[in-house]
Amino acid sequence: MFGYVTPSKGELKIKDYEKFKAYYCGLCLSIKKNYGHIPRFIVNYDMTFVAILLDALEDKPCTLYTGNCIAHPLKKRNFIINNSALDYASFLNVALVYFKLTDDVKDDKSKLSSLSAFFLKNYFKKFPSDLKNHSNLIKEKLNELYKLEDEKRKITIDELSHPFAELTALVLSSYPKLNTDHKDTMYTLGYNLGKWIYIIDAFDDLEEDMKKGKFNAINNIFNTDNLEYKEFKAYIKDRIDFILVTSARACFECINKLSLKTNKDILYNILQLGLLEKMERVFV
Repeated sequence: MFGYVTPSKGELKIKDYEKFKAYYCGLCLSIKKNYGHIPRFIVNYDMTFVAILLDALEDKPCTLYTGNCIAHPLKKRNFIINNSALDYASFLNVALVYFKLTDDVKDDKSKLSSLSAFFLKNYFKKFPSDLKNHSNLIKEKLNELYKLEDEKRKITIDELSHPFAELTALVLSSYPKLNTDHKDTMYTLGYNLGKWIYIIDAFDDLEEDMKKGKFNAINNIFNTDNLEYKEFKAYIKDRIDFILVTSARACFECINKLSLKTNKDILYNILQLGLLEKMERVFV
């Protein structure tokens, strides 16, 4: 359910793409600093976007560090360091993946998920004490989502995507350093982005989930005639496209309401072009 919020590389200036990569590498470094080496394998683009967005609301320059990393030992990289938005995103990254893995173990009995969750459990203890409520919120909302996915009754896609949408809304709007003037807009942006991520993930996994008989939100809600994958995809594609475009447009409208101090070109690229480009790839 992670890794869909990325820039449109071909439409991004070189300096902005390098800055995006510096945030991504900075997120990896922040995870290492706060939680250790092992959780670095779960770094993802969605949390990079979160860091870029939150940092854009702070009026201070980034601190850059240039050096080598374990993934690219022969080529020096730029890292953004000593950054509170990245530290918050690193917490979200570890917490979200840990609670997702524990559910995968319960549902799929996956040995890989079980092993990954086992290793991440030790880092769960390293979550900052002032983010304890955030950790509880993530667990609560994901459990709420999983209970809805287990429901036998028919529900709407809006109802099913609500817990993850609200989770994204709450973690963005409750960033400790966020100006209160931005909270409502960040909540709305986060809600629509969370809905977009949940639904595009379901559409991306549709074929595999149908083959394996696994739960899929789109299949469970819309495939009332038990159509085969190709026929069902053709039938539902335009409806899902409309829902995703509507959510993406709402995110872009929100970014226009925020007083961005920096990272404006990167954020506009992601929300105006990157989300639609990702949809094109998933919809092929």
